[in-house]
Amino acid sequence: MLPFLNILLFVLHTVILVFNLTGWIWKRTRRWHLVSIGITLFSWLGLGYWYGWGYCILTDWHWQIRRQMGFADPYSYTELLLVNILGIPLSTVVVDVLTVAGLTVATLLTVWLNIRDYRAER
Repeated sequence: MLPFLNILLFVLHTVILVFNLTGWIWKRTRRWHLVSIGITLFSWLGLGYWYGWGYCILTDWHWQIRRQMGFADPYSYTELLLVNILGIPLSTVVVDVLTVAGLTVATLLTVWLNIRDYRAER
């Protein structure tokens, strides 16, 4: 069961990550993107207040499963994807900066575009 859950969380987490970075592009997905970004920010900042800034509940669950499978994972899911899976040699600091920058840009874009779309519909 653990290998299945590991793959399921890889797929789910990666789809959410890609959607968070690109969902603002298409008008049809912008409202869902705003919700997804809101949930991500709630996890990073709201839950992060208690568990550490940038806390991701999906990463926490995934790491629990992978620990049981004998893996020693980096701090962030983004680092696992970029460094360990894709083999891009980046430091943890660079990965963290890219991660925060990506979420910040996506958040600003989705807020701006959702406001613009709302005003255009009125």
